[in-house]
Amino acid sequence: MPVPEFIADLRARIGHDPLWLIGTTAVVIRGGSEVLLIERADNGCWTPVTGIVDPGEEPADAAVREVAEETGATAVPTRLAWVHATAPVVHANGDRAQYLDHVFLMDWVAGEPRPDGEESTAAGWFRLDALPQMSARMRDRIAAARSDRGQTRFEWSGPAG
Repeated sequence: MPVPEFIADLRARIGHDPLWLIGTTAVVIRGGSEVLLIERADNGCWTPVTGIVDPGEEPADAAVREVAEETGATAVPTRLAWVHATAPVVHANGDRAQYLDHVFLMDWVAGEPRPDGEESTAAGWFRLDALPQMSARMRDRIAAARSDRGQTRFEWSGPAG
């Protein structure tokens, strides 16, 4: 489902006004050398699996769910790699949003990826040293997940006042 029902309900009330939403990015790694990517149906861009966290849902559970829904593969989260606010976006339908994104490093468990035909038009494994063209912000998410620092990255503007 491209737009979760709770968002469709909100949009019926507020139109295209900005929404602050919780997001998740699943950087699924197989064998230490491949990453799972999808080609998004809405804009044709290659990205890791991304999605919106449902009300009351844990972000890690949302990452697992989104991978299963969009690719048919099974993956488990191993580390929260990065928490950050995305830049404001305007979706193709005019909806405006900004996301508090949770980037997870995930291990592949089973299943060969296939597109769901609704949110993804292609899905597959790509060598980490031969990624398709993608935005810098998506490359940053993959890099954060693969970082060997073992710590969660977060954005901070410094002391208030």
